[in-house]
Amino acid sequence: MHHKLYGSEEIAEIIHADIYPKNAPALSVKDILVDSRRLITSDQCMFFALDTPRNSGHKYIRNLYLKGVRLFVVSHFDKAYDKLDGAVFLRVKDTLEALQALTAKHRSFFDIPVIGITGSNGKTIVKEWLYQLLVQDKKIIRSPKSYNSQIGVPLSVWQLNSKYELAIFEAGISEPEEMPNLQKIIRPTIGIFTNIGQAHDENFINIQQKIGEKLNLFTKVDVLIYNSDQKELQEVIIKSEILHSIKTFCWGTAESCNLRIGNIEKEKKTTTIHGIYREKEAAITIPFTDDASVENAIHCWATMLLLAYGQEDIQQRMQELTPIAMRLEMKEGVNNCTIINDAYNSDFNSLSIALDFLNQQNQHHKKVIILSDILQSGRNEVDLYTDVASLLETKSMDEIIGIGPAISRQSDKFNIEKSFYKSTGDFLRQYPFGNFSHQSILLKGARVFEFERISRILQQKLHETVMEINLDALVANLNYYKSLTAPSTKTMAMVKAFSYGSGGFEIANILQFHQVDYLAVAYADEGVELRKAGITTPIMVMSPEEFAFDTMIRHQLEPEIFSFRSLKLLEKAIRQSAIPQNKPVKIHLKLDTGMHRLGFSEPELNTLIERLKKNSLIYVQSVFSHLAGSDKPELDDFTHEQIDNFRRMSSRITEAFNQEVYRHIVNSAGIVRFPEAHFDMVRPGIGLYGINTVAQNKKKLQTVAGLRSVIAQIKEVKKGASVSYNRSFIADKDMKVGVVSIGYADGLQRSLGNKQVPLYVHGKPVPIIGDICMDMCLVDLTGVDAKEGDDVIIFNEKHPIERLAEAAQTIPYEILSRISRRVKRVYYHE
Repeated sequence: MHHKLYGSEEIAEIIHADIYPKNAPALSVKDILVDSRRLITSDQCMFFALDTPRNSGHKYIRNLYLKGVRLFVVSHFDKAYDKLDGAVFLRVKDTLEALQALTAKHRSFFDIPVIGITGSNGKTIVKEWLYQLLVQDKKIIRSPKSYNSQIGVPLSVWQLNSKYELAIFEAGISEPEEMPNLQKIIRPTIGIFTNIGQAHDENFINIQQKIGEKLNLFTKVDVLIYNSDQKELQEVIIKSEILHSIKTFCWGTAESCNLRIGNIEKEKKTTTIHGIYREKEAAITIPFTDDASVENAIHCWATMLLLAYGQEDIQQRMQELTPIAMRLEMKEGVNNCTIINDAYNSDFNSLSIALDFLNQQNQHHKKVIILSDILQSGRNEVDLYTDVASLLETKSMDEIIGIGPAISRQSDKFNIEKSFYKSTGDFLRQYPFGNFSHQSILLKGARVFEFERISRILQQKLHETVMEINLDALVANLNYYKSLTAPSTKTMAMVKAFSYGSGGFEIANILQFHQVDYLAVAYADEGVELRKAGITTPIMVMSPEEFAFDTMIRHQLEPEIFSFRSLKLLEKAIRQSAIPQNKPVKIHLKLDTGMHRLGFSEPELNTLIERLKKNSLIYVQSVFSHLAGSDKPELDDFTHEQIDNFRRMSSRITEAFNQEVYRHIVNSAGIVRFPEAHFDMVRPGIGLYGINTVAQNKKKLQTVAGLRSVIAQIKEVKKGASVSYNRSFIADKDMKVGVVSIGYADGLQRSLGNKQVPLYVHGKPVPIIGDICMDMCLVDLTGVDAKEGDDVIIFNEKHPIERLAEAAQTIPYEILSRISRRVKRVYYHE
């Protein structure tokens, strides 16, 4: 019943690999790994060292060897591998192609229906809903979360084993030529093309080419399900001649459709969709009212009809569909806890993903999981909870609170601190909530257990203004900057000023997880806060204050030294701290190359070098400077002058010392515009947070932060009446006015009042009227269908922060870094 075991020699044959050493012992393989940070057990595990534009798996081989992994697929062989006794290497031309070839071979051993899903939107929802709708009749394997890429698809298909009766996999592409690879691995028998939208457009000539490329998933299906009302999709399907070799099941309003859609009636919380199938009237009702859910549900309806389900069955199951949480959210909780909320589903795959997300955060020593029964796993209870218990131990969880009859029956399987409750109600009544203090708490529950009741109690009082931080976008921006630099160039990420307003340790934890080389903060106390939150990455402190040097030495923070006075203060602190000879203090020398802010000038360098050479307890780690106008083409002559000054001045420093001294000068804009000045390290700052300062960057960066508030009250204001302080706004007609829970103490600049800039409600602009108050502002809601409690968008992806900055005659940096800490930050990851 279990996963097919492969031998290393059999794998070598499948992927056309040479085996090193020649007489290597045969090893057996059950698990494959592509991300060294995600190792669960090294037993029968094979690592594929993948190379991407930004990183190489080959760097992590020694580390995995020390953790017990013995089989590696590599594309180049390093002399150092000879020292890894007992390790076996399969050498191939391209490790990603090898991964795809192995999983394509694995797929060929199974003869079950496989549903393949592609399209611009809705792939994950359609997959998860089909799982909800069909799981009571069949043992189903599906891609975890949205594993739909060139790497995600092979990892999904690898999970196939003989106990499954149906598979559902999604496939996504971002450029031409990718889909045929995925077709060979998934080999779907039923295809679903959800829809076509604008995502990932820049790599395709036009929408027709994009549709044509996605259709490559379906060249060998028995049946393709699609919506023929999507004109462009319908046209490409007809032109591509794919209809000569496959059957289709189309739905839509046209008479020729297999499932003809008629009236769609939306109530308050439900939608009823009427249709005609095989000349009979039919209908389904779903507990959603948005258009995307209607489209996704009809795809599922068509699939069930194709699989010969009866209309009554379909109707009853559709009413019970539950929402799919597309993201994991992290929030501050009571008593200094951090809450990670994944309370929509509780299958084993997503449990593992959520635990990885929890482990990226190091601010608390104790990690607790509140876990419900895992429903619909199709596995025997004893085996399932034995596996869950061992997963929790592998991921170093400290405590489990189990809720539900099944997990309570299996309580003896868990060897960590534990308590069990039959129901969510029992837990809420009996558990002493004061016990939660300074912990990370993961909530992971199936929908029916209503864990939102728990998260309401654990979350801090909600300030209604929320800043949402998209951690995936932050990582994408980091990777964009890394892709512009040479593999050997280091990255120092700027996290000063509470990470430009985006939050301190939460951001630093993610950057550390993605292996940036350095973090930079403005003041020592910011660095101390990061150290206390478990950050071990080296940290440079840019403005060390006079009394902070002792603290910096104690917490291994590395000061920027920019003047003889700051050097003298450091020397004094070193004398008082009695530092051991083998632990010198690392420093970063700042040179003034023309900005005339901080830094040593050229005539001071000789004296500086002499002073530093005398003190063996000071170690020069890097030398750097700051560009005054790297984002402004009209200042390029000055920037080149600064870079030349830096090259000349810094080489005097690097030549004076035996150790390697890193050189760095470019910020976010400089990375893009001055590749010749990358030196040994680059310093992305505002660009990481999605703020673009360079024209050629236009579509490359993703928005990281969004700010929203709510309408606290709605009032009718008569013509001639005034609103807010100082009567600065007088109504020139009868109007509807909304009071919004955000003011200048939250960071909404007071100068933006009196119609300087609109906020947005339901996508419509609503001007700010009157003066902005400390905790509130007022907007003109005339003609907008709004009610109290509705969201108000201050800025987000659709409504960029740049327009606020322009109206306030400032820069996005200032707007972001001024958002007060009382505004609740919610971090999420898709």
